[in-house]
Formats: sequence, structure tokens, C-alpha cells
Amino acid sequence: MRINLSLYLVTDPELCAHHGLVETVVAAVRGGVTVVQLRDKHASDDEMIDQARRLKTALAGSGVPLIVNDRLAVAVESGADGLHIGQDDGDVAAARAALGEGAILGLSVQTHEQLKQLDPASLDYLGFGPVFATSTKQDHARPLGFAGLASLVAASPLPAVAIGGLKAEHVEQVRAAGAKGPAVVSAICGHPDPEAAARAFFETC
Repeated sequence: MRINLSLYLVTDPELCAHHGLVETVVAAVRGGVTVVQLRDKHASDDEMIDQARRLKTALAGSGVPLIVNDRLAVAVESGADGLHIGQDDGDVAAARAALGEGAILGLSVQTHEQLKQLDPASLDYLGFGPVFATSTKQDHARPLGFAGLASLVAASPLPAVAIGGLKAEHVEQVRAAGAKGPAVVSAICGHPDPEAAARAFFETC
């Protein structure tokens, strides 16, 4: 499955609570979001499967894929379009085997050492970050800055998104560094108008 990484939305249960998860995502997609990742560190697998199925229904016909964060079982059971895992969230080869060749599989990378160790044949894209420190992920690695992002992108065998404290005003720097686009959480989920917030990422290009 082809993936457009221009604007990658990562959901947050607390930030999406004001409008509701599905409503926030649907509004953001109207504004131009091209990928949606369901992330909820505290929900049970059953709760996330239900969330994923509701999001899949809401996204039907949009062409926007639904990616599940970390939970391989949830991605498989819910029929999501793919999975995104961190360095400590499971084996890439095992995830690919369980998902099948047609699914999307992404991996978070913070260092050149991690980049050298990955198998690009099993992956579709990479997530580089954090670019800046961010409150939505307390245990993040040391921030890369745009220079660090550019260094990783230049060495990457796969297309990449940048994540970590990014806002609409950072789009030009993200793309200048070579990333396909930003992955964002609070800049859209925490905005009173998710559709307008998503659209702002394209208006600054």
C-alpha cells in the first residue's frame, strides 16, 4: 500500500477528548491529514481494537490509511492498514510476517546506529525524532534539531516523517531537511478546530 507522508497525525486520547476521537480524526482528514496513527498507551487491546474499527469505518473511502502504534495484535485484529513500532516495541521481521506484505510498517529511529541496524526490505517508512522536546511523549530521546534530522534523512534508505514538537511554522524546515512531512500530535489534536489546524500545515508551504 502506497503511503503519503505529507501530514501524519498521531492521536492522543486526552487531547482528542474534547471533540471525540473519531470526530477529531475526521475533521483533521478534511483539513488534509494523509496518515492517521492510533496511539493510546493506557487503553486495553480490546478498547483499542474498538477504536481502530470505528476509525477504519470513518476513514473508509478517504484513501487515508490507519496505522496502529505499538500493538501488533490490535493492528491485526482490527484490520488496520499497518503498524508503527519503536525500538523496544517488538521485532520488525516478526511484525512484517504477522501483518503480511500488503500492510504498512513504520519504525521510530533516533540515531545513526539504529539506522544502520534496520532491514529496509521489511519497512515502508521511518519516523525520525524527536526534533524538539515534547510533552506528549515523556520518555523521548534527546532532541535532534533540524540539523540532526537532516543528517538522519540523508543516510536513510526509506522515506521518513519528522516528529516531536512540530507546528505548522516548521513545515518548510522539515521538508528542507529531507523528510516527507511532519508527524504531529498536539498541533492538531489539541487545537479547538482540528480541520483548520491541519489545513494550516499546507498554507505555510
